Amino acid sequence: MFGAVKDFIGKPAPPNYVAGLGRGATGFTTRSDIGPARESGDFGDAKGAAGAKEGNDEDDERFQDPDNEVGLFSGAPYEEDDEEADRVWEMIDTRMDERRKARREAREREELERYRKERPKISQQFADLRRQLSTIDETEWANIPEVGDLVGKNRKRNKQPERFTPLPDTLLAAAREKSQYATTLDETEQKLGGITSSVDSGMMTNFREIGQARDKVLGLKLDQVSDSVAGQTTIDPKGYLTDLNSMVLKSDAEIGDIKKARMLYNSLITTNPKHAPGWIAAARVEEVAGKMAQARSIIAKGCEQCPKNEDIWLEAARLNTVDNAKIVLANAVRSLPQSIRIWLKAVDLETDNKSKKRVLRRALEFIPNSVKLWRTAVNMEENPEDAKVLLSRAVELVPNSIDLWLALARLETYEKAQNVLNKARVTIPTSHEIWIAAARLQEEHGAPETTENVIKSAVKFLTQIGVVLDREQWLKEAEKCESNGSVLTCQAIVRATIGLGIEEEDQKAIWMEDAESCVAHGSIETARAIYAHALKVFPGRQSIWQQAAFLEKSHGTPESLEELLQRAVKYCPQAEVLWLMGAKEKWLAGDVDSARSILAEAFRANPNSEQIWLAAVKVESESKEYQRARELLERARKESGTTRVWMKSAMLERQMGNYEQCVALIDQGLDKYPTADKLWMIKGQVEEGLGNSAKAREVYNKAVKNCPKSIPLWILLARLEEKMGMVTKARATLEKARFLNPKTPDLWVHAIRIELRANNTSVAKTMAAKALQECPSSGMIWTEVIFMEARPQRKARSIDALKKCEHDPVIVTTVARLFWTDRKIEKARAWFQKAVQIDPDYGDAFAWWYKFELQYGLEEQQAIVIKRCIAAEPHHGEVWQSTAKDVANIGLKTEGILKLCIEKLDAQ
Repeated sequence: MFGAVKDFIGKPAPPNYVAGLGRGATGFTTRSDIGPARESGDFGDAKGAAGAKEGNDEDDERFQDPDNEVGLFSGAPYEEDDEEADRVWEMIDTRMDERRKARREAREREELERYRKERPKISQQFADLRRQLSTIDETEWANIPEVGDLVGKNRKRNKQPERFTPLPDTLLAAAREKSQYATTLDETEQKLGGITSSVDSGMMTNFREIGQARDKVLGLKLDQVSDSVAGQTTIDPKGYLTDLNSMVLKSDAEIGDIKKARMLYNSLITTNPKHAPGWIAAARVEEVAGKMAQARSIIAKGCEQCPKNEDIWLEAARLNTVDNAKIVLANAVRSLPQSIRIWLKAVDLETDNKSKKRVLRRALEFIPNSVKLWRTAVNMEENPEDAKVLLSRAVELVPNSIDLWLALARLETYEKAQNVLNKARVTIPTSHEIWIAAARLQEEHGAPETTENVIKSAVKFLTQIGVVLDREQWLKEAEKCESNGSVLTCQAIVRATIGLGIEEEDQKAIWMEDAESCVAHGSIETARAIYAHALKVFPGRQSIWQQAAFLEKSHGTPESLEELLQRAVKYCPQAEVLWLMGAKEKWLAGDVDSARSILAEAFRANPNSEQIWLAAVKVESESKEYQRARELLERARKESGTTRVWMKSAMLERQMGNYEQCVALIDQGLDKYPTADKLWMIKGQVEEGLGNSAKAREVYNKAVKNCPKSIPLWILLARLEEKMGMVTKARATLEKARFLNPKTPDLWVHAIRIELRANNTSVAKTMAAKALQECPSSGMIWTEVIFMEARPQRKARSIDALKKCEHDPVIVTTVARLFWTDRKIEKARAWFQKAVQIDPDYGDAFAWWYKFELQYGLEEQQAIVIKRCIAAEPHHGEVWQSTAKDVANIGLKTEGILKLCIEKLDAQ
């Protein structure tokens, strides 16, 4: 009976059966059945429903499978006609499917949206709340309660109001007395003798014994750590607390990087223990982490694994203290006795010279052919005799070292040095350094001819044995000799080698390039020797004489320049520039008679030279010899009669105050040269100076008709009309000038200034914008634009200007002025220097710089500006030209013009 099997076991359950329903149980669905945050009928069901509905429009899939055909003709053979028919039907189905595709997808989207509205996801339900989280600040984030505070007992506890129970007065009094010192004893303590009871009971705290115990424990810990690695001291007990204060705290990111690097390098040295760089890198990681003990331990293991690698031994020495490093290097030289770097590191670790010499001599026993070790040993010898002994031994063991032979020759006397160099030349016949050293030796002992012969023999001998040095290498050796003070040897090398490998037609150009390169390097004697040799080969070339004269003027003496110019005019008598340079140097030196005699000789060689005539006139006028200057100009007008001669004649009469004679000369000159714009300018200025504004305007109007391309004439006419109150006429004049002379920045600048002086700022800005469109790279226009802006916007405009005209001295000077306004002294000074370097001929940059130094610079800095200005002799610049060409300032030197420009800048 008990072994009978129930009849329902093993049979399927009846329909709609739910287990446990009879005893009140209900069915449920877990998350594993439906997936996370989904109910049983989610998007998949909706999609299935949509697919079922679509199935009415599409064919069943099983009829699309040729292997699953169960139709009437499934057993018939499959022929080409059938294949063609299937292909046609497939094309039709595809076309129909494409036609229905848009409608089907639209219907699916609508059903999906409707389904989502009815049964949205949890993430969609809280989407609006999540968007509001972006507006929460840090305080509100901090006030959000923790999740754990809202469940269980805490939730109930939070619902109850907080209760406060007042403390009794006895606790408050005890807490107050606890932090105070008692100055009286109660009755019990007085009876028992103070705190004797506490002492007898063993309850008293002895703070002195506690402090001693703490110091003792700390000392024991320091002693244990200090000898933790085989006697190597890792912590200095005396400076321990100081070291703690100097520790650098690392961020979490750095610590993470160090951990990653440590793991990688540990893997590297484990898989490849013979790779020395891996050990070095692993040790350096520990060094960066501040764990020197581990770094030393790692590098010690690396030395055991890679004893033949010198880098790992040197790293071990670096990571250890000096005493331990000596031990490490002692082990290193046992493994690598031929390593020069290890021996030299061991020398560096020694403190006294005696120990260093001992280590070096020990090293030389193992490596007797090391030039570096011999050189180090010789440099340590303070006694020259001991150094000689060492060098004598060194050249025996290392006979091919040129440096050792030369060092020995420098220490020997003249005769012995000759023998040493001869032996060196026999031992190393291919060395040109030994030949040059022999030539320098002869120069030092006063044998210039022998020096020349040695260099010639060197070039000849080296060529014969096949050692060919090109001309550039010989020139470098010449520059090296010059830097060492051997000028004769330098010149001998230049003379012997300057023509090597150069075609005759290329000699002049290449030699000039070589000389300029030497000047750029600061090798003046080498450049002088090149010019001297070039002048011997080409004595009639004016350009070579001129370059040599410029070199002597910049780096030579007045005597050497005079001697060179005298030779130059003998070979090139038709070279006007050379005559003028000689006369100018004499005039600047104050020797007017010598300047006159030079110009007289120049007249005889060049009777019709305009430049020589005008130079003679300038000498006489500057010397206040106006009558002689007038006579010279009269002769010049008859013999030469150029436009410039007529202009200088008129200027002389104007300077002397003979305005009628000046105007008469101008009229004569204009009859011959009606397009001479400078003559028109002088005539108009004379009339303007005499107060005849109407006549001056008439002159200028005639002038611009004859010289429409002369920009200064148009500007003078516009200024005069503005001065006469005819501002509209001045605008029209400048507009006509711009029409005839497009893309001219000066005309735009003066037009802008007329509007600014008339307080038409908006019109001026509009005109400046047009000017920049026509002349985008004009520094003058950009300057006006910058200073029309408000002060905060000037910096941005200056940046735009620098992008358009970076190397314009006008805009660079403007930027310096902006820095000056902002009190950025060093930057302003640097930009002023940059401006005068870009164009030394721009005098306004020197004027602004000098004005700046007068306000902020020292006397030395002011003197530097004046010196550089005198050396540059500028001729251009709006303020500079107006000052220099003023009749009242004729005869002023550069320094005087510079100081007068400061006053005009102040007036701007």
